[in-house]
Amino acid sequence: MNPPSSSDAQFSRSVLRLSGVIVGLAFGLAAGLVLFAATNILVLRGGQDVGAHLSLVSQFFPGYSVTFVGSFVGFTYASVAGFAAGWLTSWIYNRVANFRAS
Repeated sequence: MNPPSSSDAQFSRSVLRLSGVIVGLAFGLAAGLVLFAATNILVLRGGQDVGAHLSLVSQFFPGYSVTFVGSFVGFTYASVAGFAAGWLTSWIYNRVANFRAS
């Protein structure tokens, strides 16, 4: 194995490593708030068939419905799914950055 060159050492110092928990919390909060807001906007608008398309989310999130109570259920599910997506994204990014640095 070759000794690391100065450009490799500089790369490994300059590449930002992501915290999985922080990125997960950011993704989770964003996903949860988007679903919460979308649900409540449709509930407030009312109408004949409230949220026909958004109600399909219940196929992935059991217990979710386009109601005020359902927005809290959706917030919880979307937050967990968003956290998992954010954590996985940062884990993959850090693996690629470490691979590139070595």
